[in-house]
Amino acid sequence: MVRTGSVSVAAGPTLAVVAREAGVSVPTASKVVNGREDVAPETRRRVTEALDRLGYVRRPRFDAAKTPGLVDLVVHSLDSSWSGAVLHGVEAAAHDAGLEVVVSAGLTRTRGGRPERGWLDKLIARGSSGVLFNLAELTASQYAWLEQHRIPFVMIDPVLEPPPGVVSVGAANWHGGVIATEHLLSLGHERIAVIAGHQRKMCSTARVAGYRSALASAGVRHRPEYVRHAGFDESVARCRMLDLLDLPEPPTAVFVCSDRMALGVYEALAERGLSVPDDMSVVGFDDLPEARWLSPALTTVRQPLSEMAATALRLLVRMMDGDRPESTRTELSTRLVERSSTAGPCDTSSG
Repeated sequence: MVRTGSVSVAAGPTLAVVAREAGVSVPTASKVVNGREDVAPETRRRVTEALDRLGYVRRPRFDAAKTPGLVDLVVHSLDSSWSGAVLHGVEAAAHDAGLEVVVSAGLTRTRGGRPERGWLDKLIARGSSGVLFNLAELTASQYAWLEQHRIPFVMIDPVLEPPPGVVSVGAANWHGGVIATEHLLSLGHERIAVIAGHQRKMCSTARVAGYRSALASAGVRHRPEYVRHAGFDESVARCRMLDLLDLPEPPTAVFVCSDRMALGVYEALAERGLSVPDDMSVVGFDDLPEARWLSPALTTVRQPLSEMAATALRLLVRMMDGDRPESTRTELSTRLVERSSTAGPCDTSSG
């Protein structure tokens, strides 16, 4: 037994272990645990015997009509409008579901890679029915810990590709990269650069892949020197834009993979006495409030952050009620929002 304050939790076998013992898939074992009817009698018998033999402890089913519950939302930080949009979506969906939300900024880890013990103790002690992780990068130990404690969870825009079976919600990032680049191509640009986020982050690689696909479809040569990474950091994006301007043949347009990084791009262009869009066309990504505040207002790709968060909360409620979503990955569509930061190309090589 693991004693956490006044609550004792048995670190028993996971559902995956039960499924392996019974010789069935994890979704089939989940159906038996949750009382679903669409399971053959012999299969149900094998799973039930494995559950009893291994001492699997079923989590109680969630019923918001009877017991208003708590869910935890773990966000990367609270100091950005990105997080604000996620909070808004979760709050609205939680209200509709009769839930209350506990918000944590970041997830502290121990040296062993697990979530900080104090955070888990509080999670269990307050009786949280599930967790939403926003922009999180969990380790194998952390995934196992949550599974062992029978805590349903959903990832919102995970940093890396989650393990099989983990439910996540994100945006159509590849398509967003395509439409941003196609917009610049339609204006006559061919020297199009991209300032991406982290090289290893799932959403960033997808946006760059979309950019490259759009160039290839248009028959435009891909230039490796036009691809820069700034880690979603505004100040680093400024430096990367300055590097692009110092190339022998600088770009005439740039697709910036976040609106926050676009702020740094605007700053770099202003330092060189260049204007948007006369000297450089700029397209961002996210459609945060900052995109409208910039001068000129930023053309950007909208990813529906609040809708992503609300969708994740609704999926979590289903899982808390014992239902397992058919698909583990949900992607919401992205679309281009045209404003004033893009125009036809102007040669910057003499600027």
